[in-house]
Amino acid sequence: MPPNLIMYAIPGFVLLILLEITITTIDHRNLYEPKDALSSIAMGLGNVFIGLFTKGVILGIYLFIYQYRFFTLGFTWWAWVLCFFADDFSYYWFHRSSHTVRFFWASHVIHHSSQKYTLATALRQNWTGNLTGTFLFWLWMPLVGFHPIMVLSMQAISLIYQFWIHTEVINKLPRPIEFIFNTPSHHRVHHGSDLDYLDRNHGGMLIIWDRMFGTFTPEKQRPMYGLTKNIHTYNPFRIATHEWIDIWRDLRRARSLREAWHYLLDAPGWSPDGSRQTTKQLRGR
Repeated sequence: MPPNLIMYAIPGFVLLILLEITITTIDHRNLYEPKDALSSIAMGLGNVFIGLFTKGVILGIYLFIYQYRFFTLGFTWWAWVLCFFADDFSYYWFHRSSHTVRFFWASHVIHHSSQKYTLATALRQNWTGNLTGTFLFWLWMPLVGFHPIMVLSMQAISLIYQFWIHTEVINKLPRPIEFIFNTPSHHRVHHGSDLDYLDRNHGGMLIIWDRMFGTFTPEKQRPMYGLTKNIHTYNPFRIATHEWIDIWRDLRRARSLREAWHYLLDAPGWSPDGSRQTTKQLRGR
């Protein structure tokens, strides 16, 4: 198994959260809601616990695929550089799909369910992503020759990187950094429920993919955080399962296999009569 980099990073997460609480308290910003922060922390701990079981299965799948690799890239420095870009490219498409395919959104919505935007929000991770196949977006990497240990390690590095961008304490960074990397400013847009900000800036460590594929939007005004329809609960189990419950209800009332297919794999908000609107429909107004 690869080293559990997330576990090693937890003390740093705690220290940075305490620092952010101190800074925002001194500035009277009132960014932290104790119940909301505790919910996010509970979600993060649940994600780590479930990962103790699922990461081994995923590693096994990647190792199986790796047997049929086209190339053997090894652990050279340039292979790690290629792995960095390959992982971030995979993350972009996973993240973008998690906003456009309801089946994947059911896991990812957890991360957007807080109406606060703090470092604690970064810990609000899902409990069902690994169980429902989000790892499939990285399957091509062991097939082309990236060792599974490299793939899982780079995924962890990406997640650690994304922790610090969940803050309002940092404004905009120098232009070259903002142009290439995902930053707090870019990621605040991603967490915004404002119409102009919906489903934008999907990058992990880099923002270049959004610029290349037309999903980039700069921060213009402070976002309104949360969902377009907020769930108003601090219960971690409710947060983790609410969209799966809604999907089940929609599937039960589907009048055909075609409707069931759309409910499951179309954009979040799809309905047969168009009474619920997807992001694409909202943008078309």
